[in-house]
Amino acid sequence: MTTRTQWIAAICLFVGAAGVTASERPAHFKGQQAHSLAEAVTLLSENNQKLAALVAKNQLTAEELLEVHQLTYTLENALQKIQTEMAGIATVLEEVHIASEKNDSATVKTRAQVYLETVADFTKSPE
Repeated sequence: MTTRTQWIAAICLFVGAAGVTASERPAHFKGQQAHSLAEAVTLLSENNQKLAALVAKNQLTAEELLEVHQLTYTLENALQKIQTEMAGIATVLEEVHIASEKNDSATVKTRAQVYLETVADFTKSPE
C-alpha cells in the first residue's frame, strides 16, 4: 500500500468512527449489575480502586487498557443504579420535608427511616 493510500484509508476509518455515537457502539461486555444501592456503591468503590491502580501506571499495556475497558461497563452500571436509586430517595426526603412542615410526626419518622437506611452506604465512615 502506498503512503497516500494508507492516509486515505486512515482518514476513512477516522471519519467513519467519528460518525458512530455511543449508542451505536457494539457492547463488548455487560459488566457487573447492581441489584441494590448497597451493591452499586460496593461495585463503584471496588472498581474505582482497580481503575485508580491501573491509571497510576506510567504506561498501560494493551491488556491493561482492555481491563480498563471492562471496568468501565461495571462502573457505568453502578452509576446508573445509584442515579436511579438517588432519584427515588430524593422523593422520600421530600415526603419527610413536607411532613415536617405539616407537623406529621408519624410520616416523618417512617419516611425518614427509609431515607436514612437507603443513604447509610454513603454516610459510613471509611474503614
